[in-house]
Amino acid sequence: MKLMTLGASALLLASTAVAQADNWTAYTYSSVSTTSAVKGMNRIADRVAEETGGDLEITLHLGKTLQIASADITQAVGDGIVDMAADFFFSGNVPIARVLNLPMLIENDEEWDKAYAAIEPTLVEAFAEQGVVLLGGYRYPEQTIFTTFEINDLADLEGHKIRVTSPEQGHFIEEFGGAPITLSGSEVPTSLERGVIEGVLTASAGGAKNWHEFLPYNYRFAVNYGNSMIIANADAFEALSEESQQALRDIVAEEGPATTAAFLEDEEAQKASQSEAGMTLIEAAEGDAEMAGEQLAPFWEEWAEQNGPDYVTALQTVRDAIGK
Repeated sequence: MKLMTLGASALLLASTAVAQADNWTAYTYSSVSTTSAVKGMNRIADRVAEETGGDLEITLHLGKTLQIASADITQAVGDGIVDMAADFFFSGNVPIARVLNLPMLIENDEEWDKAYAAIEPTLVEAFAEQGVVLLGGYRYPEQTIFTTFEINDLADLEGHKIRVTSPEQGHFIEEFGGAPITLSGSEVPTSLERGVIEGVLTASAGGAKNWHEFLPYNYRFAVNYGNSMIIANADAFEALSEESQQALRDIVAEEGPATTAAFLEDEEAQKASQSEAGMTLIEAAEGDAEMAGEQLAPFWEEWAEQNGPDYVTALQTVRDAIGK
């Protein structure tokens, strides 16, 4: 009887240990496993499993493998449909975060770092309102202009249809006489072939990596930056042990910047590769950046005022941080 009791106790302890292990489902908008974005998320999953001794296991699903629309990723995390995600299309759910993506506001890597550090507490609160913990993120290289037509300055955008990924990018295109069109990434190749669009705003290491054969011209004018947020469901995160929470935060804090660095390295490689394949890379015309910055500055203020006092404060926080 005593042996049976000990055996039952051992079995109970073993089953309790198994029950304490957390198995998370993660999702990314990217459907291509070879991108720096997916590689970074896979490193996070691998490291978390190793550094928590298996207490937290994360299974990553690529874009389109789950029934989650790109624009609904943050909501899906908040609702607990998935436990964790990398979300590039978060702005519909957390629109105040778009302050980082306003055209011509942030113009280089140094400004981005200062702006993000200043606005991060605001972003943490905004994502928390969606039932989400903001763990960190990464950004793409500058979004430049890829076209099917010859382009030598911003004036050449007039009359052309350009695919954008945000209302703010759309305003930029309209400012220079173009027609902004919003399409999913999967629609871009056929839309370029059929003339539905005549260009896109993206990075060489971003969309252009897949669409370069349709885009013979690249005007190297930095319109804005695009970034992804790495987020977790608040309830799932709180249910983790303190050790697992800290490990996850620490790993994302390292792998987010590492993903950004990988994108920047890939940007240079893709520029060279695309040029060798026949794409014409045109440097930004002298004076275009200064002119565009002056022309877009009133829009920043309109954007903030139309959205309310919190947005006015957010914009001022970023402008103070970068001295604009």
